[in-house]
Amino acid sequence: MSQMNPNPAGYPPPMPQMDMAPPPVGVPAQPVPPQVAPPQAITGKLLQEKKAPSISGILGLVLLLALWLLGIILIGMGAGMAYSGGGFIALGVVLIIVAVLFQSAFTIIQPGETKVLQFLGNYVGTVRATGLRMTIPLTSKRRVSVRVRNFETREIKVNDSQGNPVVIGAIIVWQVHDTAQSTFQVEYYENFVNVQAEAALRHIATIHPYDNGESGEATLRGATDQVAAELAQEVGERVAIAGVRIIETRISSLSYAPEIASAMLQRQQAQAVLAARAKIVEGAVTMVQSALNRIDKDGIVEMDDDRKAAMVANLLVVLCSDSRAMPTVNAGS
Repeated sequence: MSQMNPNPAGYPPPMPQMDMAPPPVGVPAQPVPPQVAPPQAITGKLLQEKKAPSISGILGLVLLLALWLLGIILIGMGAGMAYSGGGFIALGVVLIIVAVLFQSAFTIIQPGETKVLQFLGNYVGTVRATGLRMTIPLTSKRRVSVRVRNFETREIKVNDSQGNPVVIGAIIVWQVHDTAQSTFQVEYYENFVNVQAEAALRHIATIHPYDNGESGEATLRGATDQVAAELAQEVGERVAIAGVRIIETRISSLSYAPEIASAMLQRQQAQAVLAARAKIVEGAVTMVQSALNRIDKDGIVEMDDDRKAAMVANLLVVLCSDSRAMPTVNAGS
C-alpha cells in the first residue's frame, strides 16, 4: 500500500489508488479500501505557535507621541534655517512617516482572546497579553478565542456492536491551545471539531453493545464513564491537528431507535420478570427448607417422603404463585 506524501502547502492530497486483493477461485475481485493515514502524516510538519513581539500600548502611545513631536520640531527647525535646514526637514518627515506606520501596530485584546499576526502572508506570532498592545506594524491581526467552549452533538442513529440501532448524543468540552494550528492547519476549526466529534461518537457506539454484553464487556448503558473516557481520547486524537484539546466528554442521550424501542422494552421487561422469579423461587425454597427442618426438629408431625414431597409442592405453589392461593381443608384421614 502506498503512503500519501506530506502536504505542508495545504493543497488537497491526491486520491489514493484502490488496492485490488487477489480473489479466490471463482470469486470476482473486490476493491479493498485503503487505510486512511492520520492527519499528522498527511500534513507533514505542523506549524507551532510562537510568541509575537509586543509592548504595552500605553508605552507605545508615549513613543508614538514622541515621534510626532520630534518630527514636527525638526521640520520647524529646518524651515527656520535658510540653507542648511534640508536635513532637519528630511529627518522630521521620516519620523512622521514612521509614526504614521506605527499607528497600525496598536491592537486591543480582550481576556480569553489572542491575536494571530501575519506579515505579507507569513505567520509572525501570537499575542496572548490582554489590554492595549503595540506589536509589529503593517501586520494583519486575526482574533482567536482560547476560552473553554462546549457543544452538544446532534442525536445520531448508529448500530451498536450487536447490530441494534441506537440513538446517541454527547457533550464535548474543548479549548484552543495552539492558535497557529487552529488558524492555519484546518479550515474553520470550529466546524472541524464538530464533525470529528460526531465521527468519533459514531465509531465508539459501533464497538460497544447497548446492553447485555459479554462478561466484563463495557456497554453503552452500563459503563458510561468508560465510554466517555474512550470518546474523549478518540476526539482528542482527531482534533489534535487543529490545535484543540478536549477537556471533557459526556454522553447526553442514549436510547434504542424508535423502530425497535418497543421490542427492546419487552425484552427488558422479560429479563426483569425472570430476575424477579428467580429471586422468588430462591426465597421460597429457603422458606420450605426452613419449615421442614423446624417440623423435624420440634417433632410436630412425622411425615414420610411422599407427604414431604406433597407439602413442598403445595408450599412452592403458594409462595411462587402470582394470584392469591385458595386454601382447601381436607376433612378426611
